[in-house]
Amino acid sequence: MWQGSRIEFFIAVCALLTSIAAIWLAWDQSRVMRAQQHGAVFPVLQVDGYVRNSPQSTAVGIEIRNSGVGPALIEAVEFFQDDETPYDFERERELLPPGFDLSWYGIVGRALAPGESVKPLDMVWPAGSLDTKDFRDLSERAQTWRLEICYCSVFKRCWKTQQIGRSRATPVDKCVPQDEDMFERIGLQNLQNELKSLPVQEASE
Repeated sequence: MWQGSRIEFFIAVCALLTSIAAIWLAWDQSRVMRAQQHGAVFPVLQVDGYVRNSPQSTAVGIEIRNSGVGPALIEAVEFFQDDETPYDFERERELLPPGFDLSWYGIVGRALAPGESVKPLDMVWPAGSLDTKDFRDLSERAQTWRLEICYCSVFKRCWKTQQIGRSRATPVDKCVPQDEDMFERIGLQNLQNELKSLPVQEASE
């Protein structure tokens, strides 16, 4: 009697261990599959500043490229100058050499596909309009820029860039979507300044 009970107990323990092993294997397999799924759509934003001088023009701006393998869903962006000072385009305009053409591109709410790039800010001066000192000052000012972009994968894993010129981003719990795009605001401010500078035409009598 006791011998039979021991055998039944042993069989029950084996069945329990087998069930636990099966559950663990299923969990581990699902974890590996999730990791593979996340890795297959892993976005990597590379943020670069540039100062480019050519026979045709001189340009300074920012370029953002998705070097990953999945779309980057851009939720928020913060632009700083001189470390923690928020970028002020009106103040910057007074310090920059005059005569530049500004191109801008809103990026908040945009899904940047793998291999795709965008220039949210591009300022171009005609050839010969800047001297050596102006070009050196532009380079120094561009080095003080810092752009924080909060972006997510399609699986809602999120990251935040820290510095221009580096692709390594810090993982964050989530991104808080912004209602306003700062680059759109810069473009609107520039348009308003251009309209103010236009000569006022007197109505014909």
